[in-house]
Amino acid sequence: MRGRLALRAAAAASWASQKAGRGKGSMIGGLIALQIAPDIMTQLGRDRRTVLVTGTNGKSTTTRMTAAALAELGRVVTQADGANMDAGIVAALSVDRAAPLAAIEVDELHLPHVADALNPAAVVLLNLSRDQLDRVGEINMIERKLREGMARHPDTVLIANCDDVLITSIAYDHPNVVWVSAGSGWAVDATSCPRSGEPIVWEGTHWRSTGADFQRPDPQWWVDAEYLCGPDGLKLPLHLALPGRANRGNAAQAVAAAVALGGRAETAAQAAGTVREIAGRYRTVQVGEHSARLLLAKNPAGWQEALSMIDPDATGLVIAVNGQVPDGEDLSWLWDVRFEHFEGTQVVAAGERATDLGVRLTYAGVEHTTVPNPLRAIASCPPGRVEVLANYTAFRDLNRDLDGNQ
Repeated sequence: MRGRLALRAAAAASWASQKAGRGKGSMIGGLIALQIAPDIMTQLGRDRRTVLVTGTNGKSTTTRMTAAALAELGRVVTQADGANMDAGIVAALSVDRAAPLAAIEVDELHLPHVADALNPAAVVLLNLSRDQLDRVGEINMIERKLREGMARHPDTVLIANCDDVLITSIAYDHPNVVWVSAGSGWAVDATSCPRSGEPIVWEGTHWRSTGADFQRPDPQWWVDAEYLCGPDGLKLPLHLALPGRANRGNAAQAVAAAVALGGRAETAAQAAGTVREIAGRYRTVQVGEHSARLLLAKNPAGWQEALSMIDPDATGLVIAVNGQVPDGEDLSWLWDVRFEHFEGTQVVAAGERATDLGVRLTYAGVEHTTVPNPLRAIASCPPGRVEVLANYTAFRDLNRDLDGNQ
């Protein structure tokens, strides 16, 4: 009865928020539901097979791919907006209470208690690297908390990226793991073994600890430039609408999760390939004489991956950086990102912290101009294709401004 009351109150609050023009209202609805019935997440998760997706980067994309891959098995609830903490998860689960499946994105700090509440059928572990230190804390502490959290769920299937040292440590002792070689373009945060503190030695794609019985497991799933390979000699063409090597790894883990729940690999791979845009990410927008493609990055590993997706033939590159609380107010991470090698492309530093970014670009030897307003920064580029790479609030605000101008 308390749960039904909580959901009615949440629905009323969401409706009022929409009428007042304060957004979709899903977050306020979820918050109110949790206040009235603290166990509402557990209630909403009963009789539902759930896949949780977590990691520092790629959560929203992989969750969308997982939802698409699971669709052949039945109706799937998921987040439409990437709200990955408790209120957003409750809001997503309440959209269709009869759906037998859920694909839920979870902030890595929230994974242990969300898993306790939902008892997931599978958890996708993507990657783990340094994020906002003022909010998240040291990365080895996060690894230990996630390892302890997953140990409480021995029957849950862990879909784990064996190319990531920290993710491997989380899943290494778990009795029910599917190992996926999903790639790891960022190894700066795992130079030492999370279990012994001794160095990690890389030998090609294989890695091992010099101080513990801990090394890269053999993957059951892996990708190359054209195919997805899996158990029993499976080899499928993998054609994605989204760019980048990282998204091929995301798709491999989404397919592995769907197969773990009983899906067919061929159908799951085709479904993952249909995902084109995630909350404005990767979309292309016409801005005057410019065709602007929007990319989001939120931490050093994500920035490095996004920079690898930049089209070198684009006429301009706008890099927009804010320093608000959701971004992390300390921008020292800019010095961990390799901004070099943009010869032939007009680069513009934008955002509230355009000057800080400009200093970093100067030291990287990148010729650039500084135009704090991202829309004006796009307009300052030569006509044609412009790549726009922004951190969280800069990306959010630019999307809002673009939608307001259309």
